Amino acid sequence: MNRKLKNWLIWLFTLTGFLLISAFFSLSVGADKISLAKIVSLIFAPEAGIESTILFYIRFPRILLAIFIGGALAVSGVIFQGMFRNPLVGPYTLGVSGGAGLGVTLGIILGLNFTLPLAGMSGAILAILLVYFLASRKGFLRIPTLLLIGVMVSFLSSSLITLIMALADVTKLHGILFWIMGSLEESNLGLIRLVIALSTLGVIFSFFFAHHLNAFSLGEEEALHLGINVERTKKILFILASLLTGSVVSVSGMIGFVGLAVPHFMRGFVGSDHRILLPAAFLGGGIFLLLCDTLARTVISPMELPVGVITGILGGVVFIYFLSKKKKI
Repeated sequence: MNRKLKNWLIWLFTLTGFLLISAFFSLSVGADKISLAKIVSLIFAPEAGIESTILFYIRFPRILLAIFIGGALAVSGVIFQGMFRNPLVGPYTLGVSGGAGLGVTLGIILGLNFTLPLAGMSGAILAILLVYFLASRKGFLRIPTLLLIGVMVSFLSSSLITLIMALADVTKLHGILFWIMGSLEESNLGLIRLVIALSTLGVIFSFFFAHHLNAFSLGEEEALHLGINVERTKKILFILASLLTGSVVSVSGMIGFVGLAVPHFMRGFVGSDHRILLPAAFLGGGIFLLLCDTLARTVISPMELPVGVITGILGGVVFIYFLSKKKKI
């Protein structure tokens, strides 16, 4: 076993272990505390009762959502940053989340409460198609144009959401605000399974493009010389990362900084090779969002803060500290 592979395995095992510790910690804390011994007992010998209901029907599904949504957003961030060769690009830069937000906002206004995730996904897909076709010229996907159009679509969506909020009824305004700020409070088990399945498929599929992303870091011309079909790969990566973002944002709302900050942290620890960076970002994103969600539901328990507020504050502060530290070094 070579040294690089050994270091990669050490990092993956370390992150996996920290993820499991974070999950058990999240299971134990809340309005009703459950001891670790009781959690282990209920896992291996389930029994009827309030603690079992809290554990398996409230906290456990929420933990799974946090892990897979955080992981999906972080992997999307890695793909976009590698594709654009720009560390400031994230899943929300290209208008996908804005489209999902606009779809959900319209769904709330129209009273389509049971189909809000579908409305969000529809908005995200429309935003993806709009950005894609506006940025494509004669079969070529131009990266600078893609970025500019994505930013403009994001601003346009945000402005339309603000306009709708200004005209909305007070009773519906709260629902729009809570969704925009992000939440993992989803009780539909079928929807949770769908998010997990889509996230898993998207993340696994992204691993097949690790070498392509490594080549992109050298520039498009170098990638072309290495035998990569640059235009086809750009289109696949853009659609993959956008759908991955849209599928999770349509359920969780706009949870910021995960897709921007986590790839930076992981790149600082494991390096820029996407063969290790992609799985490390998935684990790191899951850990970060899980800890933020645990804080969001416990800091003013039994009330709950929107998890997007926590990720924005913690992610922003830690990100600024990390960059300033890196600059000094």
